[in-house]
Amino acid sequence: MNKVVSSAKEAITDVKDGAALMLGGFGLCGIPENCINALVEKGVKNLYCISNNAGVDDFGLGLLLHRKQIKKMTSSYVGENAEFERQLLSGELEVELIPQGTLATRIQMAAMGIPAFFTPAGYGTEVAVGKEIREFDGKKYLMEKALHADFALVKAWKGDTMGNLVFRKTTRNFSTSMAKAGNVTIAEVEELVQPGELDPDHIHVAGIYVHRIFQGNDYEKRIERKTIRIAQL
Repeated sequence: MNKVVSSAKEAITDVKDGAALMLGGFGLCGIPENCINALVEKGVKNLYCISNNAGVDDFGLGLLLHRKQIKKMTSSYVGENAEFERQLLSGELEVELIPQGTLATRIQMAAMGIPAFFTPAGYGTEVAVGKEIREFDGKKYLMEKALHADFALVKAWKGDTMGNLVFRKTTRNFSTSMAKAGNVTIAEVEELVQPGELDPDHIHVAGIYVHRIFQGNDYEKRIERKTIRIAQL
């Protein structure tokens, strides 16, 4: 099977209005920039986006938010996006905020084919509203269901034409699990190589999980919030 496509535009061609998307990355680190830009250009709407964060106002998922292309978001951290806050408070955007570890585990459970699990995180808070509660060894736990998506969009450092992926550092936090949890996984890479060029011991996601892959370009690699120390003279 030929998994290589020519561009982000071709890779997301069958993403329709109302699709559920997982988008990898951690903060702005390792987000699928090319795919997000292609979604903006395509103009698909009513998207359900699952991502650790919501980008910033002029970058990442913030671009989709500004164009009202997202209907619902499941995230754990959204503190850098004023438009997200405005849409949430005005009722324009449906939001599910959950603990970061719970978000990661819900994605991992989908990747492993496990429908649900119990966690103490969120018990006694609004996170638990409407969820099943059970007691184990005298402690309360709430049931969380696995998260699935129509498409998983991830960005890797390197990949080969068979779909094997290598990530760098914190970009692995969500992307490796998301790549295994989407019905269709699309990977953009900084460097696309031939089979055999990647060290098998360094591969984080096997090609069997990846359906489409392409060579990305023009990455900005922004820093979400840069903090520097004032030099002492």
